[in-house]
Amino acid sequence: MFLFLLITMVVVVGAVTLAVLGGGDSAALPDTAPEQLVDPLPDTRPIGRADVEAVRLPVSLRGYRMADVDDVLARLGAELAERDARIAELESALAGAQATAVGGPDLFAKPGEEPHGE
Repeated sequence: MFLFLLITMVVVVGAVTLAVLGGGDSAALPDTAPEQLVDPLPDTRPIGRADVEAVRLPVSLRGYRMADVDDVLARLGAELAERDARIAELESALAGAQATAVGGPDLFAKPGEEPHGE
């Protein structure tokens, strides 16, 4: 009985070892092509919320591919910096227009009347 158990155990360990190691070239899985980033961010218009939500970064063996993440973040950072500069420019122009309007002639005076306070 002991000899039968020993032989059975050797056969099971051998079968498991062959299964783990692949058992030959025909049983090996084919290599898969690495995922590539499909850049959904538009070049022809400003980036919107839906564009950012559509970004799906490919996963590699140890997580996300750093080069793809860096590219997307650099692009989003440049877009945000451009928008911030445009907002600051418009706010400055608005403040200048408001200062001119407040410091200019009396807004409530009728045409041809003298401004109040002079």
